[in-house]
Amino acid sequence: QVQLVESGGGLVQHGGSLRLSCAASGRTFLRQSMGWFRQAPGKEREFVAGIVWWSGSTYYADSVKGRFTISRDNAKNTVYLQMNSLKVEDTAVYYCAARSGTNIVTDIPSYAYWGQGTQVTVST
Repeated sequence: QVQLVESGGGLVQHGGSLRLSCAASGRTFLRQSMGWFRQAPGKEREFVAGIVWWSGSTYYADSVKGRFTISRDNAKNTVYLQMNSLKVEDTAVYYCAARSGTNIVTDIPSYAYWGQGTQVTVST
């Protein structure tokens, strides 16, 4: 009912930038808020940033606040994650997720739809 396809991952040096994209399709009411999560090797998946489609309201994890920016393009049905000042500890698989609620939440079970993930590797 909702399909999410991430792109834009890759290898970047410490201090560099990347922009991830998440193309969404399917029933709009099932994806009223979106989130980016990440999972590093040996660690649990964690919330990174979230956005509400209709209002553009955003919320960030403390670890990325001031460095990452989440945004959306309604015409393209795409959510972006602009990542600046990348650190080695940002290395992870990044996932896009969607939920039907109109508020931003950080817990994984609240998101019903997930993309396949895109690898981000930050080197020293």
